[in-house]
Amino acid sequence: MEPAKIIEHSGGVIGASWLLIALPLLGAAFLLLGGRKTDKFGHLLGVATAVASFVVGVLVFLQLLGFDPAERRRAVPLYDFIPGLTKMGLLVDPLSISFVLLITGVGSLIHIYSIGYMAHDPNRRRFFAYLNLFVAAMLLLVLADNYIGLYVGWEGVGLASYLLIGFWQHKPSAATAAKKAFIVNRVGDFGLAIAIFTIFTAFNTVSFAGVMESGADPSQGTLTAIGLLLLLGACGKSAQLPLQSWLLDAMEGPTPVSALIHAATMVTAGVYLVTRSGAMFFPEGSTAAIAVTIVGVATLLAGAIIGTAKDDIKKALAGSTMSQIGYMMLAAGIGPAGYAFAIAHLITHGFFKADMFLGAGSVMHGMNDEVDMRKYGGLRKVMPITFATFLVGYLAIIGFPLLSGYFTKDGIIESAMEYSSTLGWLAVLGAGITGFYMSRLVFMTFFGKKRWEADAHPHESPAVMTWPLIILSVGSIFLGGFLIVGNRFMTFLAPAVGQPEHLPSFHPFSVPGLVTLALVAAGAALAWFKYGAAEVPVTAPRGSFLTTFARRDLYGDALNEALFMRPGQWLTRLAVFFDNRGIDGLVNGIAAGIGGTSGRLRRVQTGFVRSYALSIFVGAAILVGAWFVVGNL
Repeated sequence: MEPAKIIEHSGGVIGASWLLIALPLLGAAFLLLGGRKTDKFGHLLGVATAVASFVVGVLVFLQLLGFDPAERRRAVPLYDFIPGLTKMGLLVDPLSISFVLLITGVGSLIHIYSIGYMAHDPNRRRFFAYLNLFVAAMLLLVLADNYIGLYVGWEGVGLASYLLIGFWQHKPSAATAAKKAFIVNRVGDFGLAIAIFTIFTAFNTVSFAGVMESGADPSQGTLTAIGLLLLLGACGKSAQLPLQSWLLDAMEGPTPVSALIHAATMVTAGVYLVTRSGAMFFPEGSTAAIAVTIVGVATLLAGAIIGTAKDDIKKALAGSTMSQIGYMMLAAGIGPAGYAFAIAHLITHGFFKADMFLGAGSVMHGMNDEVDMRKYGGLRKVMPITFATFLVGYLAIIGFPLLSGYFTKDGIIESAMEYSSTLGWLAVLGAGITGFYMSRLVFMTFFGKKRWEADAHPHESPAVMTWPLIILSVGSIFLGGFLIVGNRFMTFLAPAVGQPEHLPSFHPFSVPGLVTLALVAAGAALAWFKYGAAEVPVTAPRGSFLTTFARRDLYGDALNEALFMRPGQWLTRLAVFFDNRGIDGLVNGIAAGIGGTSGRLRRVQTGFVRSYALSIFVGAAILVGAWFVVGNL
């Protein structure tokens, strides 16, 4: 079934859905322009605008539910963005409202948590301004009804991520990480920009409704080119191979930033782009769709392998995010049969990954900002709430039966099995590795002997930080079953993305499902014997080649340096040499020639009358002599 037709809408709460973006955007503007005068209440204003946006999102969602499923795609026109080219408007449908509730809901909890986490930072007001800006940009990205509006939000997210990752710019590592994220994402953004140009050429429009109703019939080659360019853009924002190198370095930002970027916002943008642009990737079997599935499965394995060797708690979780987004991309590449599982896993992942990132921040808060898990151990006794909520997120991500990840991630694996058994079994392998590295993280942090530094005094975080953890852990328990059982979410999402020919169902006792559980259990058991029951050395021992391979992010940075950075430096030096010796040499040579000639000529102008008289006499003599010579001829 094709997506439902888009209906223009102007009344009710949906007609005022622009408030979703305006509220956090106004909060950011007020906090940035208000200066130090807003320091005392800036954090409260930042939280208030995020929560208000969430309330509006809930009201919009409730009004949308009141329509028949075929009428749940509502366009809200705003103004002429580029006269003669595109109008700016919002598209409120099941896909966009799902993202809105995730962004504003989880985003609000992260804002609240940040009150405690950033309590002693002198620039806390500016931090909340950047958080508001990030949320506003992400909401524009998912609500825009055309590709140009999406691109504006896309670039806004890139700007906000640069500001947040490099928030502690006094640290060289943070400044470098921010620049790296910004530059790597520009590569993907270039692909998205070219894709939009190609879409306009092929369909004579950039609006989602116009593309669907244009009647244009571009060639398969054109659709493939558009799909691959869109995939390039998605790889940048969602840190998929080969543009994943910025993700782990982004951990240099404050931990709430990591939770916001890695759970509910930036890294999910690529999945949204592929899902929203389904018409560019299908009919099934297209080269672009196959490329999406290959990138997804390769990234889910790469991220899982990286996670197995990281001792930095935030970087281990970052590798996990990279892997989980790979699962979502794999499902999105399958098409309508996988869309519901992709977005459902995206939503549940937003809860349990935000739970774990904020839990990691809580651990750091009690451990003097220490991030090395080899210097943790036994924290479950002194941080019981953090431990209990983190444990829920851990069980959800490894797919423990009846928790959220069990329904959504295993649903992706089943859909992948139906699409391609090879991709399906690789996804099963990734689940087994997830069981190992996530168990390793939990055992090294909360179990075993105390390995704290002498000046560490771990303690539970304040209530303003623990209550968001509790709420997120509740969602990590129940949300997956609520969405998947009975195909509830697939039915809800169908008007926006189309409905597959047959509704896939979740079979917990299928062969792939049982094998997945067995591998996860084996991975957890191996992690227990290596890091739970055994002594964990405070200093990381020298590992094998595979361990070093994982610790160095699969040599991704080394590859980028060899293929792009070094040749770029050589090219720059060559250009500088050519500029200095070639262009500048030519210009300077001409200038020197003119200067030398004029210097010699000015010697003729002595200012003495006798010199001029002599010159006149010599000239007259030459003329007379020439006349005699010519006359004799």
